[in-house]
Amino acid sequence: MEEPCFDVAHLGHVEVLTNKPEESLDFFVNVYGLTESGREGDSVYLRAWDDYEFHTLKLTASKTTGMGHCGYRTSSEAALHRRVKVIEAMGLGIGWTDGDRGHGPSYRFHSPDGHVFELYWETNKYVAPEGEKPALKNIAQRYHGRGAAPRRLDHFNLLASDVSKMRDFMVEALGSRVTELIQLDNGRIAGCWFTVNNKGYDMACTEDHSGARGRFHHITYAADHRDDILRAADIFLENGVFIETGPHKHAIQGTFFLYVYEPAGNRVEIANAGARLILDPDWKPVVWTEAERKKGQAWGLKTIESFHTHGTPPVEQVEK
Repeated sequence: MEEPCFDVAHLGHVEVLTNKPEESLDFFVNVYGLTESGREGDSVYLRAWDDYEFHTLKLTASKTTGMGHCGYRTSSEAALHRRVKVIEAMGLGIGWTDGDRGHGPSYRFHSPDGHVFELYWETNKYVAPEGEKPALKNIAQRYHGRGAAPRRLDHFNLLASDVSKMRDFMVEALGSRVTELIQLDNGRIAGCWFTVNNKGYDMACTEDHSGARGRFHHITYAADHRDDILRAADIFLENGVFIETGPHKHAIQGTFFLYVYEPAGNRVEIANAGARLILDPDWKPVVWTEAERKKGQAWGLKTIESFHTHGTPPVEQVEK
């Protein structure tokens, strides 16, 4: 067993593109319950009430939808440069940026499927203004109770034409560990769940049944309790938000979930991951068979077909 890599600390943010910027912003702030922390150009920077960074969601007006990029924070400046060296040797590098409202210089690179990733070290930590300051100093912002009001960014899911290539990429480029995966009867990997720390997962990658490349599946924020997910379902219902599937419990990772589409069509999840942590230093990935996955989710709910086909941007806007 190789020595584990801890150069990457955690998922920092996801940029989501929207062709309905006003409607999407209203959803994320007033219905989903994030807080706006700044604006620049065509982007609005958002965060959940206990995210410590300036932003965890960058919502950018665009002619299309999907993910603009995802950002991971490294564990040090030296770790950032170590990862850059590895990524450049893999031939996937895009290059350095000057940074963003929420962080300092970053290094951008492609996944094998064409998704854009970035790594950064310097970060702009959120300072709550008057009216949002918490009573306890170990919380980033007071709980506001607006909309579904999730606590923190949890994970995101990408669609890919070849999950095996994404698995190798995440392990080599970021030092991620594979915690669970789906292996079909023909040997093909249909889904893979990754972590760079001791969470069950911070990123998932599943097979795009459309054959398209580089598409986005969903972004997820975490709430404290399962009851928060049930409350969110009622909030979405009252606000005319399309509920795709849930509330229910995933078999893989055990997450209590609810999936909806925001106004531009990007899939958004609110979830309760429970207390599940991967503390075992020599954890072996849990392998789910095709027959096991056909049983559906933990309590028997069948996986909805759109879970394998709906992604953003729409298929007709991307190259296969």
